[in-house]
Amino acid sequence: MSRNAELDSVDVRILAALQNDSRIPNKDLARAVGIAPSTCLDRVNRLREAGVIVGYSVRVDAEKIGRPLQALLYIRVQPHRRPLVDPFVQHVLALPETLELYHVSGPDDFLVHVAAENPHDLQRLVLDEFTDRPEVALVHTNLVFERWDAGPLLPPE
Repeated sequence: MSRNAELDSVDVRILAALQNDSRIPNKDLARAVGIAPSTCLDRVNRLREAGVIVGYSVRVDAEKIGRPLQALLYIRVQPHRRPLVDPFVQHVLALPETLELYHVSGPDDFLVHVAAENPHDLQRLVLDEFTDRPEVALVHTNLVFERWDAGPLLPPE
C-alpha cells in the first residue's frame, strides 16, 4: 500500500474502529470488521507502514489534573520569518500548558490551545510566555467554554 493508495472498505472499518477505541484487542477488531485475526493484524501493520495510522495516544482530562481553564490563543509573530518561527514553535511546545499548536493563515500566525489552573495562571502564561517574547506582536485570548469530540476521520466516499 503506497502513502496515497485508496483504502478499501475493510481498511475504512478498521480505521473507524481503532479511532473509536485504539485499545481494542486484535481479535475483537477482527470480529468487528468481519475478517480473520491474522488478516486484521496484517492490515493494521500495513496501514501503519503506509503512514495512514500515525500513532496511538492517551487523552488526559485537563480539569482532573488541575487545569480546568482552557483557552485558544491567536498569536501574531513579526517578522514572520523562519529564524523567529522555529524557536517560537519549540518554546510553545515545551510549555506544559500547551495542548495543541497550529500554524495558520489569516491575520494571525498561530493558534495555541492551552489549559491553565485559573485566570491568574492564564494571565501569567499570556504575559510571561507569549507577549514577553520580542517576536510576538499580538495575542488574542478566547476562553473555551465547552469542547466536543467529532466522529472518526474517514476518507471521502
